[in-house]
Amino acid sequence: MSAYLLLLFAVLSRVVPHPGWMNFTAIGGSLLYFGARRPLREAFWAVALLAGVDYYLTTYAYGYPFHVAGYLTTWLWYAGIVLLGSGMLKTGMPKAGTAQGPQPTGPSTGRIAGAAVLSATSFFLISNFTVWAGSAMYPRSVGGLAACFTAGLPFYRNDLISTSVVAALVFGTPQLISHWSHTPRKPAAGF
Repeated sequence: MSAYLLLLFAVLSRVVPHPGWMNFTAIGGSLLYFGARRPLREAFWAVALLAGVDYYLTTYAYGYPFHVAGYLTTWLWYAGIVLLGSGMLKTGMPKAGTAQGPQPTGPSTGRIAGAAVLSATSFFLISNFTVWAGSAMYPRSVGGLAACFTAGLPFYRNDLISTSVVAALVFGTPQLISHWSHTPRKPAAGF
């Protein structure tokens, strides 16, 4: 259930205006979490929900005509990030021999950080290449490609920050709670 709630938060982070938040969206982090927590057969629902948001924003919020071909790359990226979350961040096998019995392992900090960087970087590379290749905004040259990627750098920074923050919160908070709830407390001196 938490994966679906986080996905709804991601939708709100795209639909509700929030100026001054560096274009914060929870898309990357929520898709990673969805992939890590839900069966892959449910990935369709995550992609379909975000595709619906793309349609809504394009036609109603921005007033542009909607062309499916213009979004296929993005929708494939959504599915790819769910797969990335499933492959890199799925809860591992229980650890045997601990004092509390078998405990499920969570993804390591390195895996979470790596998945966040791969998510944001792949979107930056794919989306900017698609803009360069599919529009007349930039010349079809190495210089045009470089200009397109340069124009996307502020968005990449914001996406990397957003994805990292969301992933750290959703994967790290349960680990911290679990750690704190299993750490024996020492009685205060003098009592």
